[in-house]
Amino acid sequence: MQIGRTAAASVSLTGCESLDVMGSGAYTTTLTVDAPAKVNLALHITGQRCDGYHELDSLVVFCTVGDQLKVKPAHGLSLSVAGPFGAVLSSHDDNLVLRAAHALRHHCFGKDGGSGAVMNLVKNLPVAGGIGGGSADAAAAFRALNALWRTGASERDLEHIALPLGADVPVCLASIPRRMSGIGEVLAPLPPVPPVPMVLVNPGVPLPTAKVFQALDVKSNPGLPEPAWGDHDGFLAYLSSCRNDLEAPACRLAPVIPEMLSALRSNTGCLLARMSGSGPTVFGLFSSHEKARKAAGTLHDEMGWWTVATDLLKTA
Repeated sequence: MQIGRTAAASVSLTGCESLDVMGSGAYTTTLTVDAPAKVNLALHITGQRCDGYHELDSLVVFCTVGDQLKVKPAHGLSLSVAGPFGAVLSSHDDNLVLRAAHALRHHCFGKDGGSGAVMNLVKNLPVAGGIGGGSADAAAAFRALNALWRTGASERDLEHIALPLGADVPVCLASIPRRMSGIGEVLAPLPPVPPVPMVLVNPGVPLPTAKVFQALDVKSNPGLPEPAWGDHDGFLAYLSSCRNDLEAPACRLAPVIPEMLSALRSNTGCLLARMSGSGPTVFGLFSSHEKARKAAGTLHDEMGWWTVATDLLKTA
């Protein structure tokens, strides 16, 4: 079991001054950026475009557990990966962190841009788990390198550069609650989201996103109800009126998912349990931190699943 730590979608300076290898007044210290886990509290699939991309309508929040990326100036681009899930993640050019770095450098400095960085990723989140780990890592790279290289790229610029890397990357840039629609590029603010203790559970079973979408029977479904809630109870009532359209096909592909959902719901204090994204990670919202921690411990000890008791990331 893991207990969630405080994370924030911010850039902080750490470490000591080093040689200015950039030669242009760029940052010469290490930058540390958190990559909070993303949770789709609701995910409605509303259509499929002629180019194959699925249109969606989703309520997205972020948690106080996540990965962490450190960057410092260098002549080239390199990535090392550590942490509990680092061994199963490639550090080669197909890694989303390196792809983000190359995309930002090319956009800002051209094909032969000379800016570089040494990047160290601590991978605390399960890989391909439906909680935006790779997307959050890519977003962290965009934020960190945008600051490190002082590119001057705006949030809108970064969203534009980020979208080709994945539908979840733009929303992960700010890591604040958003209604996400289109193919992930349309981001709208939400009413204030009340604090709710949460438990994340992952079975350690890979579930490719493409297979889940292929197994979806109906691809044109109603969108979210208009987001509106006045308090904690209203928020839970709103979520209860929503769904995750990918949950049913994911459950058929990975029977452990309904088992995890049932196990979550059997714990005292569980108010709502649902799958996040395309799975296989599921979440449970709880009535108290104590009950969330107890549920996380019980599920880990009895079932051997990866579990974490966490909170929604504060936005102020």
